[in-house]
Amino acid sequence: MSIKFRLTIMNFLQYAIWGAWLISLGAYLGGELSFSGRQIGSFFATMGIASLFMPAIMGIIADRWIPAQKLLGICHIIGAALLVVAAPQREYLPLYSLILCSVMFYMPTISLSNSVAYNALTKSGLDTVKAFPPIRVWGTVGFICAMIAVDLLGFAQSSMQLYSSAVLGFILGVYSFTLPNCEVSKACKNQSWVDTLGLRAFMLFKQKKMAIFFVFSMLLGVSLQITNAFANDYLTNHFGVIDAYKGTFGVEHANILISLSQMSETLCILLIPFFLKRFGIKNVMLISMFAWVLRFGLLGTGNPGDGVWMLVLSMLVYGVAFDFFNISGSLYVDKETDPSIRSSAQGVFMIMTNGFGAFLGSYAAGEVVDIFGWPHSWFIFASYALAVGILFAIVFKYKHNQEIK
Repeated sequence: MSIKFRLTIMNFLQYAIWGAWLISLGAYLGGELSFSGRQIGSFFATMGIASLFMPAIMGIIADRWIPAQKLLGICHIIGAALLVVAAPQREYLPLYSLILCSVMFYMPTISLSNSVAYNALTKSGLDTVKAFPPIRVWGTVGFICAMIAVDLLGFAQSSMQLYSSAVLGFILGVYSFTLPNCEVSKACKNQSWVDTLGLRAFMLFKQKKMAIFFVFSMLLGVSLQITNAFANDYLTNHFGVIDAYKGTFGVEHANILISLSQMSETLCILLIPFFLKRFGIKNVMLISMFAWVLRFGLLGTGNPGDGVWMLVLSMLVYGVAFDFFNISGSLYVDKETDPSIRSSAQGVFMIMTNGFGAFLGSYAAGEVVDIFGWPHSWFIFASYALAVGILFAIVFKYKHNQEIK
């Protein structure tokens, strides 16, 4: 079996584990368990909490003591076991606590799986820049397949989605131990904790342009988990009680409808080089921000009946909204930082978007939903994204002739 195929299996399972519950959990929490918007938001804020420190901690352990492929397996097995214990829980506190603990072990596996792949490809004499993207795209395929499978099996509104994710987690946990060994770095053992944790990169906040960029990264990160948390709940439970929409595809198979977002994401990645060359980094990031306005606005105005085309368009817009900022933002950080702290700077970018931004956004969105209800909450989210986009256009200064060509 070729190393590329083995890594493809790893990536497929890595994101299938997440896809089995990330999009459908909100419908289960808001439907069968009748949790409030604030409570639903708190479950999706767990990923923001975990992203603040767990990847760094597990990265230190992988660098200094336990080979990355073994740590990857350990994390997946522990995370899966916690999901098994969480699945039968119906009260908020025990379910939330167990999901939080499981996410604490899942989130670091994203970077660990990348490290394992880079190590294996390098050992095989392959160019990671060319070899890894076609392997990584199978992660998105795995995410989509898990979403659709959970929907078709009827698990999208029950705790069975957690059991499904756990089964996949156990499989990948065991499989990880068969992957090529990642050596523990002796250099990292002698490295200072400040450098290992990437704390030196926070000095970038002293630079005005980088400080502004990171602040807007956090503000845009607020939007990231909103549709993950509430789109399925909105389609399934809000429209599901309206006679005119009962039995429609969008209500009965919300997960499949939402999976168009991930399909769009895979296609939009291919468009980024063209847009960057044509419009420049700042304009591409602005396109992303205004795409979020469309994403939320179309969700608010559409419905699973004669307005289903607006829901479909909202899903297709997601690829632009998500990818154009995350990838172009990552390229901006790479271009504007010194090579000695480039990896750490990428970590700061992730902390601001998927850490602080997602954490604040999940809780804030839950409050908005509880206070204003549907569909008004979508228009509030759209107004927020519009305000962030306008401020970014005014405050963030960057010349087009300095862009990546």
